[in-house]
Amino acid sequence: MSGLTGEQQQYVDRIRAVATDHLVSVPAVHGAVNRPLLELLGDHGLLRGLFGGAPDEAPRDAAALQLCLLRETLATITTEAETALALQGLGSYPLLQSGSPEVVERWIPGVVAGTTVAAFALSEPGAGSDAAALALRATPDGDGWRLHGEKTWISNAPDADVYTVFARTTEAARARGVTAFVVAGDAEGLSGERLDMVAPHAIGRLVFDGVRVGPEDVLGEVDRGFAVAMRTLDLFRPSVGAFAVGMAQAALDASLDWALTREVYGDLLIRQQSVEHTLAEMATRTQASRLLVRAAATTYDSGAPAAEITQSAAMAKLFATESAQWVVDQAVQLHGARGLQQGHLLERLYREVRAPRIYEGASEVQRTIIGRGLVRARQAEQEGQQ
Repeated sequence: MSGLTGEQQQYVDRIRAVATDHLVSVPAVHGAVNRPLLELLGDHGLLRGLFGGAPDEAPRDAAALQLCLLRETLATITTEAETALALQGLGSYPLLQSGSPEVVERWIPGVVAGTTVAAFALSEPGAGSDAAALALRATPDGDGWRLHGEKTWISNAPDADVYTVFARTTEAARARGVTAFVVAGDAEGLSGERLDMVAPHAIGRLVFDGVRVGPEDVLGEVDRGFAVAMRTLDLFRPSVGAFAVGMAQAALDASLDWALTREVYGDLLIRQQSVEHTLAEMATRTQASRLLVRAAATTYDSGAPAAEITQSAAMAKLFATESAQWVVDQAVQLHGARGLQQGHLLERLYREVRAPRIYEGASEVQRTIIGRGLVRARQAEQEGQQ
């Protein structure tokens, strides 16, 4: 049911082999960046897979479908490696897409090698889902600016080596007054702290106390930073769905193995029709999510109109993340108490599957995007008929 070409299947098999043979043995790091894991991802070329072009070429935008295959496959085996890889892409893509050649040359090779940790700093205490309400101020300072304020819920903070930071350069302009900057992790005036979350990944808070940025640090154009953010998110939202599909598949596989070996009331668990039906629903939702994610990725790769890309990405992220939450929950229910025992695969998945419904646009935001897109499309259709 994979629907992959021979070349794509070989790519997936190679990722699975690397993850199984090398990545799962790396000791976990709770609440901080796992640099040995990142370097191993770099050594085996998986971080290079975040980007397009041949391995010996300069990195460029990746095919969205390739990114989805990479994330889904890793997630079925090791969510820690998958998340470490994905955050490298999220933090570095604005540099690659909108940075000057000097910015790209300074940071991207280290990202690919796994020696430079990147982060995407958008969310703030008062600006999560409403990203246009950013309050981090960029006040003029000569030919540059000084950044004042804070960011929170930032993955890889405060340990990252480089941040893509979104700040307000024009007051009361909402999305039209935001600029994207590249900020080094050791910049003077930048500090932060780690935040303890349900999932064990590195997430933290950043404080900007007059951090200096110059015109060479602008990503894209002044006051056009929101477009930089959306360009990256449109690419990564389907792959968040792919991450969710990978977790759902891991939960489904574990549930099938359990149902085929666990005995209850003198017979295998799978003999109970309610269990069989639950597994069928789990498999159907997982496959439907996979197909929707790949359709969204194909839409992106085809160069479809921006509105269509945004709409399909929102649908894929919404459906896949919501479905994965249900599938993992059902898997825990089938396993009973052992599925919640610390260290069990499902205990880990149960903690990690929750966050994707929030980050990179909560499910409610995706529904708003989809709904507004439907209305705009119908209104345009009606106007064309008049």
